[in-house]
Amino acid sequence: MKNYLAYIRVSTKGQEKSGLGLDAQRAIIEHYAKAENATIIDTYVETESGGDISNRPKLKEAINYCIKHDCILIVAKLDRLSRDIEHIFKIKKQLGHKFKSCDLPDTETITVGIYAIFAQREKEIISIRTKLALEQKKKQGVVLGKPENFTHEGRKAGADTRKRKAKENPINTRAYAFIQVCREKGQSFAIIAEQLNQSGYTTPKGKPFLRQTVERIYKNI
Repeated sequence: MKNYLAYIRVSTKGQEKSGLGLDAQRAIIEHYAKAENATIIDTYVETESGGDISNRPKLKEAINYCIKHDCILIVAKLDRLSRDIEHIFKIKKQLGHKFKSCDLPDTETITVGIYAIFAQREKEIISIRTKLALEQKKKQGVVLGKPENFTHEGRKAGADTRKRKAKENPINTRAYAFIQVCREKGQSFAIIAEQLNQSGYTTPKGKPFLRQTVERIYKNI
């Protein structure tokens, strides 16, 4: 009998209305598992919004569990993992055959690739629609953003929250230590950025470090 570990993610309230909410995903997975005569041994639920898979702790836990305990990670739809082709193939490479999506006929690389292209295109279309909608609201004189953020206290609170989250991010924590050591040696921000990139470090968004990025991080340490 197959053992499935379910991963369910919802990133916006709007997805509950569109049929992609937590309950809907759970129902799809349970129906699929029943048809496959498989057992769902556990369910990992992620309610944090996150396009970057490095910011999804539950997904990391689920992947590690499947690798360690030889079970299959299952999602209701491929885009619940990600709408980014690179992220999808990274997960596919980690799990190999220990991965199943209820909306795929199979999880061969070519099939996953085709569906990943559609998922990424959907992401791009959503982004375009959002930008157009915001531009239209601006033209209509609508002030965007939360009212409380327009005050000095609101902006300061927002900045403090962003700094705190940045310092708590494990990727940043390792980079901070590296930068501090290099600065103590008298190295420039440009040299440090080059060394970070050569050592395999990336920003939390998966991008290479720039001189100005390192300088900004150092000032915030």
